Amino acid sequence: MDKLIISVGVTGSRITREQTPYIPITPAEIAQSAIDAWKAGASILHVHVRDLETGLGTQDVALFKEVLDRIRSETDAIVSLTTSGIPGRNLPMEERLKALALKPDMVSFDAGSINLGDKVFLNPPEFLATLAKELTDRGIRPEIGVFEIGNVYDCIRLAERGLLALPLFIQFVLSAKGGMPANVKSLLHLSEIIPPDANWAVVESSVGFLPLAIHAIAMGGHVRVGLEECIYYSEGRLSKSNAEQVERVVRMAQACGRELATPVEARKILSLP
Repeated sequence: MDKLIISVGVTGSRITREQTPYIPITPAEIAQSAIDAWKAGASILHVHVRDLETGLGTQDVALFKEVLDRIRSETDAIVSLTTSGIPGRNLPMEERLKALALKPDMVSFDAGSINLGDKVFLNPPEFLATLAKELTDRGIRPEIGVFEIGNVYDCIRLAERGLLALPLFIQFVLSAKGGMPANVKSLLHLSEIIPPDANWAVVESSVGFLPLAIHAIAMGGHVRVGLEECIYYSEGRLSKSNAEQVERVVRMAQACGRELATPVEARKILSLP
C-alpha cells in the first residue's frame, strides 16, 4: 500500500468572511494558510485566489503568481491551481485556462457538468478536451474531480484518446448537490470502476466526512481536506485553519498504521515530474 497523500483545498472561490472569519482571502493569507497546511503534513496544495474587492474567486494570473511564488519559495509542496473559476458562474474557457501559463505541477480537472443546487456548473466536452490537450502539451498533470459515475467513464475515454496522461489521479467529490451521496457505498463503487493503475482520493465535503476518510486510509486511497470544501471541524464548530484539518487526518493515519507521503514521495506515487 502506498503512503498516504494528503491534499488541501486552501480557500475555494465561494466561502465568505460572513460564513467564517477563518477563510483566507488575500494572496498573503492564502499562501500562509497553504504553507501551514504543508507543515502539518499536506503534500498537495490546491489553490484558488480571490478578487480583493468582492472576495470571490478570480482567475487573475498576477494573484496566482504571487501565491505560487511564495509557496514555492518556502515549501516543496505539489501545487495545483484551479481551472474552475467560480462553479455556477461559468467563466469563459480562456479565463479558466489562464493559470496554465504559470506551469503549476497540476491543475484541477472537473470531469463533467453538474447541477449545484439551483445553478449549473458547466464543464462541456469541448472544454474538457481542450483542457486535457493543453495539459498534455505543457506537461501539467490533472487533479481530476468526479461528482458521479459518468465522470469516471468520460475520463477513461479521454485517456484512451491520449488526452489524459496515465496514471490518473481521481478525487471523489461526494455529497455535492446533484452528485453522488457521501457514503461508503459510493466510495466503494467509484474505487472499483476506475482504472486499476489510477490513484484516488476522497474529498472532505461535510462534517460527516470522517468515516469516509477512515475507509480511504484503510483501502489505500488518499484524502483531501480544506476550507474550500468544509468550514466546520465538527458539528457547530468552525474549523480555525486548514492545518487543523490536516493534523486530524495525520492522527487518523497514525492510528491506522499508515505512513504519510512527503511531497517527494507523492510525486513518485502520482508519476509527477
